[in-house]
Amino acid sequence: MVRSIQEGILMSSSSSSTTSNSTTDSDDSLSPSASSKTFLLGTLRPPPITGAYKPLAVLSAHVGSVSSLALCGEFLLSASQGKDIIVWQQPDLKIFAKFGQGDGSVKALVSVGSKVFTAHQDSRIRVWKVSRRNSENAFRLVDTLPTTKDYLGKFMKQSNYVQTRRNHKRLWIEHADSISCLAVHAGIIYSGSWDKTLKVWRLSDLKCLESIKAHDDAINGLVAGEGRVYSASADGKIKIWGREKRKIDSLSSSSSSSSSCVHVLKATLEGRAEVSVNSVVVSGDGKWVYGGGSDGFVMGWEKREKGGDFEEWRLGFEMRGHKMAVLCMCVVGEMVCSGSADKSIGLWRREKSGILCKFGVIQGHEGPVKCLQASPNNVGAGFMLYSGGLDKSIRVWWVPKQENTEEKKKKKQSFETLLMNKE
Repeated sequence: MVRSIQEGILMSSSSSSTTSNSTTDSDDSLSPSASSKTFLLGTLRPPPITGAYKPLAVLSAHVGSVSSLALCGEFLLSASQGKDIIVWQQPDLKIFAKFGQGDGSVKALVSVGSKVFTAHQDSRIRVWKVSRRNSENAFRLVDTLPTTKDYLGKFMKQSNYVQTRRNHKRLWIEHADSISCLAVHAGIIYSGSWDKTLKVWRLSDLKCLESIKAHDDAINGLVAGEGRVYSASADGKIKIWGREKRKIDSLSSSSSSSSSCVHVLKATLEGRAEVSVNSVVVSGDGKWVYGGGSDGFVMGWEKREKGGDFEEWRLGFEMRGHKMAVLCMCVVGEMVCSGSADKSIGLWRREKSGILCKFGVIQGHEGPVKCLQASPNNVGAGFMLYSGGLDKSIRVWWVPKQENTEEKKKKKQSFETLLMNKE
């Protein structure tokens, strides 16, 4: 069914007087919608460049709240707490395939090459092979982590078991609780769990290389890049991990190796006291780390000079970005987007100093915004933003890119100089 979208309300942050009435939704916003059909705007052609944010589509086919989004080539993948994963084919965003039914509530998903990795509440990671031959078997389950080979290589040795709770032991390659987040970088996949550990898996053979006791509470978010892994936790901290070649024990890798690349703690970033950090993102140059807290604040840490084995970071700013908890964040060039339990998406511009300046708010979801995914490709003078919420819907937006204040000043000065020269 195709219909135009009327309910998407978009506004700039300066028009705050108009937001109070639009945020007083009833408690029925989390209940199943009257219709489970997919509603689409006819096409996703770039809208006219007017400076306004454009709602393009509402996708409503999940049976549970949307927990994770990922781009996989021509497809948009969406995972749900209702144990289903839907493949949407771009640009018209029609349903191409469904997979993963019956494998447990899906907490996170990532794609790399021809594989898709999904993290589940049953503490397992499932690996799917992508084939575009036909929609019926386009995403085929090929393995589960830890793999059977990994199990057989370790279960006979007592030293490979760790205490997970009183009178209960598990192999160190196993997560003991729900896997909440995944990240992929440089041939490695990272998994963060409510069991407070960060595990490292090699993509080539799916072997578990490390298990790190990373935090004092559940890990909520991961991001990896430029030889670093950033983990955000309910203990109120973001930790930065780097790879180094060191001698390792039997719980970190195979006993046949005397040395290997292991992850070591490089820095610990602390923000507001007794506040869970629910999400973490990193600027393109790696000089700033941004986190979203359970109190609605967005925080930023700036990198300083290295101090020995530890990196030096300082808290650069903290700002209330939402009325309720920040649940997710994503970076697009010099912009940051934040999704919140207050049902809104915050739009932030990164200034030359690295500090974020909130310039807009997108509203339209009828429940908390749980996940965000931005397209790396430009569409006109903006980009596509996908958001998933506890209202069981995925919403598609076109967002114009914003320049920081310094860039605007430079362009204005150049234009004025050009006019003066012509005169």
